[in-house]
Parts: sequence; C-alpha cells; structure tokens
Amino acid sequence: LYSRRFLIARPLLQALEIQPSVLLVDEVDRADDEFEAFLLELLSEYSVTVPELGTLRAASPPVVVLTSNRTREVHDALKRRCLYHWFDHPGFERELAIVRRRQPQVTERLAAQVTAVVQTLRTQDLLKPPGVAETIDWAEALDALGATELDAELAVATLGSVLKYREDADRARSLDLSAILAARGA
Repeated sequence: LYSRRFLIARPLLQALEIQPSVLLVDEVDRADDEFEAFLLELLSEYSVTVPELGTLRAASPPVVVLTSNRTREVHDALKRRCLYHWFDHPGFERELAIVRRRQPQVTERLAAQVTAVVQTLRTQDLLKPPGVAETIDWAEALDALGATELDAELAVATLGSVLKYREDADRARSLDLSAILAARGA
C-alpha cells in the first residue's frame, strides 16, 4: 500500500512532477497553518515529503502564483519567498465588459447601472468594498428578479447581493442612489 502506485497526485504534486507547470494557490490566507507549512516546504525546496515514500523533488521548479485577500496575515517565512503585485479594481469600462461577458442575459442598461453603483460604493468608507464577483452576483440577482434597469428602491432592496456587512448596507442606504444613477448616466 505504501508505494507510488497508490498515491494520487493532487495539484501540488502534479506541479512538481509535470514540467513546465504553473501552480495557482488561490486565497492562501484562508488556508490553515499546516497547509501553509506544507506550502513553505514546497516553495523552499521544490519538494514534498511523503513519510511513507520519502521526498519527491521537482526536476525544475514550477511557477507558483499565490493570491490573498488579506483575511489574515500569512507567516513571514512564506511572505519572504514571494514577489508581490497588487491589483486595483478595474475601471468602469473594464468591469462592465466583465459583467457583460459573465452575465450576457442581463440588459446593457442594467449591467451599466449596477457597475456604476458598485464603482461609487467602492469610493465609500466600507468595511468590505465590493469586488467584481459581487458586481456580477448583483447583476445576476437583479436579472433573476426580472429587472431590466436599476432604480434606487430596487438597489436598496437588493444591497445584500453586493454588500456583506450591515454597516456597509446602512452607509449605502444613506447615499442618494438616484443621484448616483443619474450622475453616471446609467
């Protein structure tokens, strides 16, 4: 039983065994400490130790991409092995194109209005500014309700699709959403 024949190669091991390879570890900050320690070995030595089999090493190191939403700090040892690049939210046109591609059934007007409101919400002092995923989710929810355009009343009623904290929703309700929609020409 303790042979390579019975070991299922999951993505981490596949990244070591297949060259060239790219390994994506999405939201590493959501992983537990044990996985982080395991990942540290992978990034330090480009190897994985399986107690029953020994150490499996990469012939050439994979390219490893880690993403983080900073829900918690990762260990310094892991951070030292990384190069950092920060991504801002996309501009209006890019985000609208993303929404249209992911939710093609949503009317152009509704997609533009949702994108405009989300872009404005991101300028507010929110606990968790909405990401592109929330923009897509909000457009999808409004479409499921049969909406073809957004007004302030519908926006307030569906804020839970885009804002995840009560304090953020309360802040959004205090905004003049009608004025935001009118100002953005959406």
